[in-house]
Amino acid sequence: MRTLRLLKIFFVIWRYGLDEIVASGPSGKPGKGWHLRLVRLLRFGRKLSAPRGQRLRIALESLGPIFVKFGQVLSTRRDLLPEDIANELAALQDHVPPFDAKIARAVIEKGLRRKIPEMFAQFDDTPIASASIAQVHFATLLDGTEVAVKVVRPGMLDTIERDLALLKVLGTQFMRLSADARRLRPLEVIAEFDTYLHDELDLIREAANANQLRRNFVDSDLLRIPEMYWDYCSTSVLTMERMNGIPVGRMDELRAAGMDMSQLSRDGVEIFFRQVFQDGFFHADMHPGNILVGTQGADFNRYIALDFGIVGALSEFDKNYLAQNFLAFFRRDYRRVAELHIESGWVPAHTRVEQLEGAVRTCCEPFFDRPLKEISLGLVLMRLFQASRRFDVEIQPQLVLLQKTLLNIEGLGRQLDPELDLWVTAKPILERWMSSQIGLEAFAEKVKHEAPRWAQTLPQLPRLIHAALAAPNAAQMVQKNEKVVAQLVAEHKRLQRGVRALSILVLLLVALAVWPYVEGLLH
Repeated sequence: MRTLRLLKIFFVIWRYGLDEIVASGPSGKPGKGWHLRLVRLLRFGRKLSAPRGQRLRIALESLGPIFVKFGQVLSTRRDLLPEDIANELAALQDHVPPFDAKIARAVIEKGLRRKIPEMFAQFDDTPIASASIAQVHFATLLDGTEVAVKVVRPGMLDTIERDLALLKVLGTQFMRLSADARRLRPLEVIAEFDTYLHDELDLIREAANANQLRRNFVDSDLLRIPEMYWDYCSTSVLTMERMNGIPVGRMDELRAAGMDMSQLSRDGVEIFFRQVFQDGFFHADMHPGNILVGTQGADFNRYIALDFGIVGALSEFDKNYLAQNFLAFFRRDYRRVAELHIESGWVPAHTRVEQLEGAVRTCCEPFFDRPLKEISLGLVLMRLFQASRRFDVEIQPQLVLLQKTLLNIEGLGRQLDPELDLWVTAKPILERWMSSQIGLEAFAEKVKHEAPRWAQTLPQLPRLIHAALAAPNAAQMVQKNEKVVAQLVAEHKRLQRGVRALSILVLLLVALAVWPYVEGLLH
């Protein structure tokens, strides 16, 4: 079975000339070496007229849903792919024929350990949506609540493991084929794909992601997240509140329904930047198929998110890095951009700032030949990643997800409103976030956060340092453990600074508290 599948893959590679794509350079021009002679031999008997990106897309579609999914993930790596291939792969559609309703019912009953009539007053056998991993049916709970039930395709794990093993074989061979193939890091991309697929197979994880986003936007009129019904969820079944709306890609229907297109475009940008810089947790699959616009009641003209299998999370360090990069870019402060790359530790410490500054300037300066409203922040981020690649930096997976999501948001926003000035919407959010990281209020918040750790560590430090210095053969131990002692001393100094800062803050708070009484005495 595996041999037949591998033969089919090699036939598709030959038929659509994928060997030429791998053997050629990023520009599509022929490379050099023994592999090019092999490619010339393989050309016999085939005619290739379509562009290389189109041929790759059609080949992946012919190999089935797992390869389509792989192409979708590959399209997010614009820091690695030539633009023509990335654009073509982004057009891949995950349309898969539905599986039989009897099978869906069996999966639900096995996953929830109850019979369909014991859970649902009504269950629609015709799926409302069908994709490579799962399909969705509408149903009604026994209490009358309308829900959507997502069901994982049976046998998906075996299919995924089989095709992933074959992809790894192909990726290894491509890396041996040429330096350009190695530049695309196929095994790294396949590993990312492996993670995404296994995450999407676990619907409990998806429901948990949805719950987190729902809490983050509970008081917001920008985005609606459906409620999850945990009594009807398992790893293979997800039951959530049924949403009513128009898919955001249907522009004519949105206009006919009276939607405010300009407001929707601005709201989309604000939703994205709020998720990134306020919550540090974002929906990373916000393409038009996963987003509705509400048509009823409080949901009118409001976004509704669906499908939470892929999310991203950012640390405070990531958020600071991104915010400062964006602000520095729009100020044309390329030296600061270069310094941020080095400070982040993602570029080797020996990198010359001037060289990196020049590379960043070369990548980014052409953007300023356009009006500000035409500048793509997603492409800015991509250019920064590309500049970093030249200096042997490993781009973090969460930032790749973020770049993909930002490109989706920008494309959607400009479809809704071609005049959208992304920077006008984004800049105040970035500046608010930056201001929240400095100043007395931010300092007090950080002290409050660190205080429990200081309270536990500070009393122990004198004892730990004394024990280390007073132990037998102290001099030898100090020599062997210089790093540990240095860390302890550094921590002690840091805590001393923190205690002094905390003391000043306490004095300020006391002064503020007693000032009304002092003022009364003075008067």
